[in-house]
Amino acid sequence: MLTIITNGRILTPKGWIENGWIIFDAEKIIDIGEGDMPCNCDKIIDAKGNYILPGGIDTHVHGGGGHDFMEGDEEAFRIAANTHLRHGTTAIYPTLAAASKEIILKAAATTEKLMAEPNSTIMGLHLEGPYFNITMAGGQIPEYIRTPDRDEYTDIIEKTSCIKRWDAAPELEGAIEFGRYMSSKGIIASIAHTTAGYNEVKAAYDAGYSHATHFYNAMTSVHKKREFKYEGTIESIYLMDNMSVELVADGIHVPPAILRMVHKFKGVKRTCLITDAMGCTASNSTTLYDPRTIIEDGVCKLSDRSALAGSIATMDRLIRTMVQKAEIPLADAVRMASETPARIMGIYDRKGSLEVGKDADIIIMDENLELQGVWSMGQEVEL
Repeated sequence: MLTIITNGRILTPKGWIENGWIIFDAEKIIDIGEGDMPCNCDKIIDAKGNYILPGGIDTHVHGGGGHDFMEGDEEAFRIAANTHLRHGTTAIYPTLAAASKEIILKAAATTEKLMAEPNSTIMGLHLEGPYFNITMAGGQIPEYIRTPDRDEYTDIIEKTSCIKRWDAAPELEGAIEFGRYMSSKGIIASIAHTTAGYNEVKAAYDAGYSHATHFYNAMTSVHKKREFKYEGTIESIYLMDNMSVELVADGIHVPPAILRMVHKFKGVKRTCLITDAMGCTASNSTTLYDPRTIIEDGVCKLSDRSALAGSIATMDRLIRTMVQKAEIPLADAVRMASETPARIMGIYDRKGSLEVGKDADIIIMDENLELQGVWSMGQEVEL
């Protein structure tokens, strides 16, 4: 069956197509053009002049719909992934906070089973920890935080096939070796929950760390020791030209002015948007996986209010925040939510943009950037 969406403004890698149409089957994009419809399709959808955009790709998301990926079972994974799908995330990397080896292996087994299903939105597993600097724990569970254990992480990698990214603090003993190992396995090593200065960040970059986790959160900035100033992790990451970063673009974790600054200095090709969403996102649930956390002021935080602990954002909110609050052009905001994460994760050959032959992952947003429709692998999603 062929479906055509007509009368929309389509964002492609070459720019906007006005009065555009896009044809797709049950999996792939078949054709894209402008003006009159080229054929009689089985289903015709009028976009009513709204934006036709590539679906979002979330590389850092902890849960949704009342479930956390730390639960590790199929029900939790399906509900959380489908919750974000209804908000425009058509490809997702379930993320575990610092966890035990047992929790990691259980979640990996579930991830691998669901990845194997036809037209799955689950692309792989992201491990945010547990190899962190305890002084920058933030919302991580302290009991799980530890230094890199080669026997542990090599055994996990040897027993699994779904881990696509693993985060660590590069200043820890063994962290440079960890980064080299992950890089050798084709797994993205990312700097996170760290106090690393320039020399440590540079050493990490040289060892294979290519990404920075929730940039500006759980990392240091320029600071004084007695009468002298020292660079922090943030300034050091800016100096690594080819290191990519991610932003929790809810307008709370990173204020709009800093969102603009990252867009200006790191640029679209090195910046992706993430939700960092907790399990209660897009649900009526008030129960959180970590009992130390609360929802307040539109964000998840520790109950003592000493740190943020994750967001309750969805992909559509990220795009709205970037455009309406940070005043980023829509095309750039969408590319940071789709194209850039696809390139970082190595799936741009099939996802991340609207092009003939790619997966039919499509969203429609109106002039207020409210979501009007979602298609995942050519299948319409009930919002």
